[in-house]
Amino acid sequence: MDALSDVLSLLRVSSALSSRFEGSGAWAFRFPAYQHIKFGGVLEGRFHLWIEGERDSLVLEKGDFYLLTTGQPFCSASDPTRKPLDGPPIYRSIRDADGVVRYRGEDDQAFSSVSLASGRFTFENDAGEILLRHLPPIIHLRAKDVETPALSLLLTLLRGETGDTQAGAAVARSSLAALVLVNALRAYLSNTALPAGWLGALSDPKIGRALSLMHAQPGERWTLESLASTVNMSRTAFAAHFRELVGCAPLEYLNRWRMAVARTALRHSDESLAQIAERIGYLSDTAFSIAFKRLHGQSPGRFRSEARLVAHI
Repeated sequence: MDALSDVLSLLRVSSALSSRFEGSGAWAFRFPAYQHIKFGGVLEGRFHLWIEGERDSLVLEKGDFYLLTTGQPFCSASDPTRKPLDGPPIYRSIRDADGVVRYRGEDDQAFSSVSLASGRFTFENDAGEILLRHLPPIIHLRAKDVETPALSLLLTLLRGETGDTQAGAAVARSSLAALVLVNALRAYLSNTALPAGWLGALSDPKIGRALSLMHAQPGERWTLESLASTVNMSRTAFAAHFRELVGCAPLEYLNRWRMAVARTALRHSDESLAQIAERIGYLSDTAFSIAFKRLHGQSPGRFRSEARLVAHI
């Protein structure tokens, strides 16, 4: 697997499509902080979107797509000069039987009608921090961008799967959500000259290669020297360039990734501690347990027990 596929696979992406919204006239809504990623697409019309506290808003038009990535409260509006109303309770009070939220504001003739489909990606574990670090608060993908039409088709399919319960709906929603996220990230990478953070590092020929190696072989006895040599860089240049792009030292990143793999194994597999330790590069389950407890404040066994308990509540 490439590193992006590896991370997305470990994250166990799911989605909860919040609603389809149809608005006319003048309206503005505020939405509270959230977890992980909000996403949406403009089916008809145009509207404004901004992070709370920011002075400028983005204008999104038919066919555009967006990701909100930092969990900050945000606002959307047909008229950004209006004081935003509290979105969630209003949405709940006017949601129709078909699941569509329909809102008619003032000055119906002065503003075009808007139709939006939106939702949220949630990630099961904290490996999401690897993906989300350094992403801009709003990623705006325009209809003219190469990958955006594919996103529109996927969003339509995902919206259809959140209606009446159908056989296999849970699997379909999860699979489609992963496809939406992959295509959105592809579009962001394709249309951003120098993306920051981990995603940008994947685009760098040498640092991207090093990341792929660490993801593909977390049990390898990697050293700074061996990683640098594999990508044909000096030790000093490799360490500096890796930190510049990824935000941490190579072996620190490797340890974070190993522990993310371990947490997923503890939650979802019956592998013994010795098997997990060997798979991620520790010489013994004792060494693994000491490192895990140092990072997480509890033993792998207790972590596994608590994770299984929560999953059954």
